[in-house]
Amino acid sequence: MKYFDEYRDAAIAQQLIERIRQLSAKRSSADRSNDNRLRDNKSSDNKLSENRKVRFMEVCGSHTVAIYKAGIKGLFPDIDLISGPGCPVCVTSTRDVDRTILLTKMPGTIVTTFGDMIRVPGSSSSLQKEISEGADVRIVYSPPDALRIARENPTKKVVFLAVGFETTAPTIAATILQAEKEGFGNFFIISYHKVIPPAMRILLAGEEVRIDGFICPGHVSIIIGAKPYEFIPQEYHLPAVITGFEPLDILQALYMLLVQIKENRPCVENQYSRVVKPEGNPLAVQKLYDVFQQADAEWRGLGVIPDSGLALRKQFEKYDAMRQFDLSVEEKPEPPGCQCGLILKGLKKPTECPLFGRSCNPQHPVGPCMVSAEGSCAAAYKYGRK
Repeated sequence: MKYFDEYRDAAIAQQLIERIRQLSAKRSSADRSNDNRLRDNKSSDNKLSENRKVRFMEVCGSHTVAIYKAGIKGLFPDIDLISGPGCPVCVTSTRDVDRTILLTKMPGTIVTTFGDMIRVPGSSSSLQKEISEGADVRIVYSPPDALRIARENPTKKVVFLAVGFETTAPTIAATILQAEKEGFGNFFIISYHKVIPPAMRILLAGEEVRIDGFICPGHVSIIIGAKPYEFIPQEYHLPAVITGFEPLDILQALYMLLVQIKENRPCVENQYSRVVKPEGNPLAVQKLYDVFQQADAEWRGLGVIPDSGLALRKQFEKYDAMRQFDLSVEEKPEPPGCQCGLILKGLKKPTECPLFGRSCNPQHPVGPCMVSAEGSCAAAYKYGRK
């Protein structure tokens, strides 16, 4: 297939839907025994029941939205599609939001950010609220825009809020290299960058949530390729499929996951081969790690995960807002009743949160999963309600 309308072809979609229903419904006792044997290699506590649904997790906010929007969640009675920590805005911790809000209160400082962070609530405020009280917070569309603002305001300290996964980090690395080339002394970033594979490993190692396979992120995989996911089949004997974002992409990924289970051959497959190369984008990865190094990072709902964040290397520390400003804040509890942490771990669905659609909605969000357009609560509210 070559054109977008082919990835939305109703006839092809119907054929895939029927095949998926047949495969998921025909998971016989023998098939499930294969699952048990595979999982027994890791843990005897994770055996699959013959009567429970097969559970696949996506860890990409764009996949979350695509699945809800296309109505895929409701198509398969024997498949449970669960959303994981795939929204970078959502996994940014309350403490990190509070640090950013503290930054806005410092005289002579301009905070620049992508728009999706503006309404994310901290423990007592948000960037949106601080703007209404006079803080100089500016929405930018790319990191070079933040560098331009620093160039135009030489007497101000300009801080870019760097939130995202491996997809956005290379462009921020390139911006730091440009700042170094031009000799900027008033440009900084505060890095809340995360990398996805360590979070996927933590979810599997914790055994708190049952996962029978991963729908691997498309955008992230364009950068990192397929190799970083190989621990999933090698260590946990589970299937993984890198997937695109059209309805047929996702349906084909579900089919491929089920076939792996049926044939007892867990591996990493690349359904999104028209864009994702096995090696990813080596130039982007090189640029990223020229500037950043992996470091421990705090994830909402998952806590501190070793080597899951990106910190500036020593030679670029002068651009690190965490080192140049006193951003010490106390850890505060999540809003009462908010289930964002459990939703991001796949332990609860948005509709199981007592605040969902009541006191928490897109107009008045309580947690970040309802703020971001890629948050599972926002997607469920917009597309999943009946």
